[in-house]
Amino acid sequence: MDALRVTGAAEPLLRPSAGGGGHPRLRVRTHAQGEGGAGRGAAAEGDAAFSWAPVILPFLFPALGGLLFGYDIGATSGATISVQSADLSGTTWFNLSSVQLGLVASGSLYGALGGSILAYRIADFLGRRIELVTAAALYILGALVTGFAPNFVILIIGRILYGIGIGLAMHGAPLYIAETSPSQIRGTLISLKELFIVLGILIGYLVGSLEIDNVGGWRYMFGFGTPIAAIMAIGMWTLPPSPRWLLLRAVQGKGPMEDNKKKAIQSLRALRGRSASEKVLADDVEDTIVSIKAAYAGQEGEGNIWEVFEGASLKAFTIGGGLVLFQQITGQPSVLYYAASILQTAGFSAASDAARVAILIGLFKLLMTGVAVLKVDDLGRRPLLIGGVGGIVLSLFLLAAYYKILNNFPFVAVGALLLYVGAYQVSFGPISWLMVSEIFPLRTRGRGISLAVLTNFGSNALVTFAFSPLQEFLGPANIFFLFGAIAVLSLVFVILNVPETKGLSLEEIESKILK
Repeated sequence: MDALRVTGAAEPLLRPSAGGGGHPRLRVRTHAQGEGGAGRGAAAEGDAAFSWAPVILPFLFPALGGLLFGYDIGATSGATISVQSADLSGTTWFNLSSVQLGLVASGSLYGALGGSILAYRIADFLGRRIELVTAAALYILGALVTGFAPNFVILIIGRILYGIGIGLAMHGAPLYIAETSPSQIRGTLISLKELFIVLGILIGYLVGSLEIDNVGGWRYMFGFGTPIAAIMAIGMWTLPPSPRWLLLRAVQGKGPMEDNKKKAIQSLRALRGRSASEKVLADDVEDTIVSIKAAYAGQEGEGNIWEVFEGASLKAFTIGGGLVLFQQITGQPSVLYYAASILQTAGFSAASDAARVAILIGLFKLLMTGVAVLKVDDLGRRPLLIGGVGGIVLSLFLLAAYYKILNNFPFVAVGALLLYVGAYQVSFGPISWLMVSEIFPLRTRGRGISLAVLTNFGSNALVTFAFSPLQEFLGPANIFFLFGAIAVLSLVFVILNVPETKGLSLEEIESKILK
């Protein structure tokens, strides 16, 4: 799954002022101020200077959760070759059926689906920070169980445990980053988490390349994430809780208001990385409470799941849910998880050769992700989606043609894979989740994103599991032709249903597009 880009539901604790040169300045702007209204609170008392230093760790440690998700994708590509090899597996149970191989590849995704359901129920109770500490602990446990698995059943249990960690991390990380980052760099940081996922894929390919010729190398491929997860766990434990989460719980009646105010002030002080007056911090907290109360005015608590399927929220879920569904059922998990296997059939017969070419694909994926992050606010969402999905259609039909009539030209398969990766990374990869974070109305944003996560992991797991049996039943040419046909449908869906949200505020999206 790719990175979520989540925008805070209420006005952020920190917003940029129209200050002059030097370091950017921040001040509070609340709903109560209105457009052009007189500032109050912190803005009147003095601005809090923004510094990069305290921002790095509150971004880095949650982003490691995305890196470990990406690492699993990359490592699985090589591990599925190693674990079923008579010479390389180092086991007596290496002779896996296509169904068993599908479970190895998709086990973590089924765990992620379970983790997403779990997050839906308990994440708001735990808070973003503890949710990410729990995710890191599950990453460690899953990697160790998988790496030391004595049989196939224990291997799958380890994959599922690791996957539950993925589900929690992919829910908690973007929320923590969004709720603790200064507003003028919030979008950049959340977009950069997509780069961490891609970097994780690349690291997984690299480790797979190094271990692919070693007996039992799959154990090291799966287990290598343990030290990274330990760093994530320690780092998240040392960070403060999200101040906005503390205040949201108080407004919802799930915590004492005065105690949570004090905790929010302490968190703000830690996140700003510099001494600020009690007046400035207190005014920031009061302004945030005002905006949260305004968002929940006249409505009870947290709402319920059925609200997502009504009115403007249903339209938003059709757009956002449709994007993340097509993101997966056009074959994305299959191409990534089975990249090394596909390359072997393209003429790179040695496992090590296929793994090395997969590294080049990972580097290209990283490059194209950077292009998307830099250009999405310039070109807009729709042009990148339409152009990128068009490239996906072409690449999938090229792969089908390669297996059908062009099998003497292995460069066609490699070129098609590169086209697929590049087109995906400038379209479905980052933009689907950007649209999900933008499109939902304030009232149902949290629930809507949770359902989008479930849709993503559910379809991801299904496609990844089904790819190997379907390939055996239909043959590679027909399976890629099927994915190509689905991609055509996704292109029609984008053209007819996905709006352009570039330059619109969240309120404008809700009022102009959804109503």
